[in-house]
Amino acid sequence: MDNLEFVADLRAIAGRLIKKLRKESSTGQQLSLTERSTLALLHQHKTMLPSELAATEKITNQSMSEILRHLSELGFITRAASEQDKRKVHIGLSAEGEKTLLRVRSERELWLAKAIAATCTPKEQELLKQAIGILTKIVEFE
Repeated sequence: MDNLEFVADLRAIAGRLIKKLRKESSTGQQLSLTERSTLALLHQHKTMLPSELAATEKITNQSMSEILRHLSELGFITRAASEQDKRKVHIGLSAEGEKTLLRVRSERELWLAKAIAATCTPKEQELLKQAIGILTKIVEFE
């Protein structure tokens, strides 16, 4: 197999796996990809400014405002005025937002574990474990 064909196959199957995982969470289907990603960022960083969230997600501040409005309506985020600059608002993950994010992750991981157990031999499962390190290097490549 030629290298470009291999690369195209890897890209295609990675995309299909991501789409499949998105569908396997009934909880996650209530939220857009950017909304789920925003919850994950807040889980990772604890609090962020709306402008930081927008920059990280590579969307406009106006688009992020709409996402935050929706997440706020769902009770998934908190807002707190900055101690240093009262004009700035720090966005955090509410208990309900964290619970929802963890439920989405759990639903996806349960499906993936079930799919791997049902379709892969123990040797193939070991190969998948080894591939994680390789894929991590690719993802972290600048």
